[in-house]
Amino acid sequence: MRSIWRTLDRDVMAGIGAVCLAVGVMGVSYGATAVASGLPIWLPILLGCVVLAGSSEFLFIGIVAAGGSPIAAVLAGLLVNARHVPYGLSVPDAVGTGWRRSLGVHLMNDESVAMTIAQPDARRRRAAYWLTGAGVLLAWPGGAAIGALIGSVVPDTSAFGLDAVFPAVLLALVLPALRDRTTLAAVGAGTAIALACAPFLPTGLPVLLALCGVLVAARGKPEPSAAQGAA
Repeated sequence: MRSIWRTLDRDVMAGIGAVCLAVGVMGVSYGATAVASGLPIWLPILLGCVVLAGSSEFLFIGIVAAGGSPIAAVLAGLLVNARHVPYGLSVPDAVGTGWRRSLGVHLMNDESVAMTIAQPDARRRRAAYWLTGAGVLLAWPGGAAIGALIGSVVPDTSAFGLDAVFPAVLLALVLPALRDRTTLAAVGAGTAIALACAPFLPTGLPVLLALCGVLVAARGKPEPSAAQGAA
């Protein structure tokens, strides 16, 4: 751990701290929302430690709390977490080898990968990955525990706006990507499919069908020209 402190500069450390703080705040929203929905206090904490993937956990909790099938909730979470496949391909040097790889893979999330690929060399990439991953591992379940306690004491957590924190953060992350026309078309198609299916299908399935919007993005992606292929 001492080598990590020596490897990363103050700006990177401050960035990692800010990321972990934001994750902790979202964890509070997650825990409060889960318990306020009638789920047991231990469930968001357990999922936070074992799954360690906020978006899929929120989706799982939302589907189950709305009365949807747990199977649909699990499938939706697995599909959302499929993004970890390209994550693993982008940071293999930072994850490590041997017994470290098992722990390193568990620490793989949006934040740890983003901080890793921003570093200029292998040593800093490795340090940023492990420090961010460990910070998220503490901040996310810790925030979920605090939120779960709040949700068990406060009857109406929506009065604090905690249920809006995570959707607001996701919206802020998504908006820049919508500048791309192909991405915007895919999002629009997926949203239309989900809204059209919601009145007729069980909770959770419209979310899964909304992923068909990806086909619009795939169809709209331009083919490389012959000149580009020759280059």
